Amino acid sequence: MMITTKGRNALKIMIDLAQHEGEGFISLNDVAERQKESVKYLEASAAQLSAAGFVLSARGKSGGYKLARPAKEYSVAEILEKGEGSLAPVSCLINGCENACTCQTLPLFKELDEVIMNFLNSKTLADLVK
Repeated sequence: MMITTKGRNALKIMIDLAQHEGEGFISLNDVAERQKESVKYLEASAAQLSAAGFVLSARGKSGGYKLARPAKEYSVAEILEKGEGSLAPVSCLINGCENACTCQTLPLFKELDEVIMNFLNSKTLADLVK
């Protein structure tokens, strides 16, 4: 499993918003400046997070983004999944496989997936902000 820029950007946005929780809507320009990313690069991730209901958005001069719920209520796993899609270490765990019944490696990858997901689910956005 390799977490791509999409997943990392989703996490960066959420961490930044959590660090500024209670300050109202935060402009994506401010997030981009603090995270040293281009606004254009973060826009797609912000749109995904908004569509998923993870962040609230507002247009206009005082617009921007803010968390839809407290930081402690987001697991790192769910944030990365919104950015990445599946976090499965091999595609056959996502799409299935015609050799699943006889595949000797499938149990290993299922166990690895479980370990990864348990770890990422044990961490919250609030943990990352500490």
